[in-house]
Amino acid sequence: MARLVIVSNRVPNRDEQAGPRAGGLVAGLADVLAPGTLWFGWSGQRADVTSGAVREVEQAGITYGVMDLGDADYRAYYLGFANGTLWPLFHMMPALTRFEREEYTAYRAVNRAFAAALMPLLRPDDVIWVHDYQLLCVAQALRELGVTNRIGFFLHIPFPASSLFEILPPARELLAALTAHDLIGFQTESDREHFLHAIARLHVPGADLACRTVVTPAGIDPAGFAALAARASRRVEARRVVESLVGRALMIGVDRLDYTKGLPARFDAFGKFLARYPAHRRRISFLQVAAPSREEVDRYRALREELDNKVGAVNGAYSDFDWVPLRYMARTVSRGLVGGLYRIARIGLVTPLRDGMNLVAKEYVAAQDPTDPGVLILSRFAGAADSLTDALIVNPLDVDGMAEAIERALTMDLAERRARHAALLAAIEKTSAAAYCRNFLAALVAVGRVAPPPLRPASD
Repeated sequence: MARLVIVSNRVPNRDEQAGPRAGGLVAGLADVLAPGTLWFGWSGQRADVTSGAVREVEQAGITYGVMDLGDADYRAYYLGFANGTLWPLFHMMPALTRFEREEYTAYRAVNRAFAAALMPLLRPDDVIWVHDYQLLCVAQALRELGVTNRIGFFLHIPFPASSLFEILPPARELLAALTAHDLIGFQTESDREHFLHAIARLHVPGADLACRTVVTPAGIDPAGFAALAARASRRVEARRVVESLVGRALMIGVDRLDYTKGLPARFDAFGKFLARYPAHRRRISFLQVAAPSREEVDRYRALREELDNKVGAVNGAYSDFDWVPLRYMARTVSRGLVGGLYRIARIGLVTPLRDGMNLVAKEYVAAQDPTDPGVLILSRFAGAADSLTDALIVNPLDVDGMAEAIERALTMDLAERRARHAALLAAIEKTSAAAYCRNFLAALVAVGRVAPPPLRPASD
């Protein structure tokens, strides 16, 4: 039976995997983290230079292999090309995209360093699953080293329209690097279409590539998250929030502090809502949690300052002695507490300008009490919107439209809320984390002829 090797930019913090902070890629891949799995990537630590030395730690039968990045490579590869070039471009924000050849060179060098460090750990029958935009070239580097294993790649963020992607000077080189994978996975059908169109427009060899791509939306464990949310809603922290909301509805947003999440427009929409619907003042509180992200980058510091100013403007205009309409927390909150807050929130506001999937939307739905569920307001540009069609779908640039959606959510009757929630819950159960892992790996092994890695037993 083949061993699964997961390759990602960061390896999860092993001490927190089973705890309330476990989320993101860890939660999404939980069903394939069976004994015998190898997870390889950056340790999160920086050194003077990037070293190929790998430290291995085993926990619960899973081996974690990590390497350190040199400080210069961290700045050029991670902050530079990955997050200063690819991140905004893939989110279709060309005005925020910059390109420096030295950073691209460092990006390629770090991808080669990943491949060189991983190669001695590989076995002949390993199935390798590479994740996300930081590691577009690892498979090509492995092939150049002689690796013939089955290699799959999954892109967790959107793939841009080909007319945007081709403005990137090394666009053709990156597409050629991606074709070194046996299978390439995307969150949505439009992402796959953009990729295939780019291949055609830039004349990258790969006539059979269409059959080597797959759409497998990332998901969550709905039942597990529902249980976590129910438990957390009874804890002291959540009860304090409930006590502070007597007579008021809670609207919640939970995001990373990033310019792709549409937070300035979201705050403007809430201000517009309070201005247009004065009858709802004092009857709603909006809590926005935004975990800090890439604070070394000027653009992110500027975003935080902009949000601070908008919060002050809304609260200055509408707050009262015993009511603060908008509360903004720029810090990390445990996954358990977030689940409890989702469960008591009447509205979940998920309005990114562009997103790969946005599992927050699915977590909000899973956390709801089905007898008295809240309402999800969802951006049409989140990957989750393809399946969560019973949410209130909005354009995140339409401030008036979002204000109207908030009013509609607040006044929606119980029967409609229940019907929408039932349909949304069915959708997230269909595209669960287990289904994501199962479908991608099945497609990957079907490309070749290898025995699939085991999924974790359902009883775990």
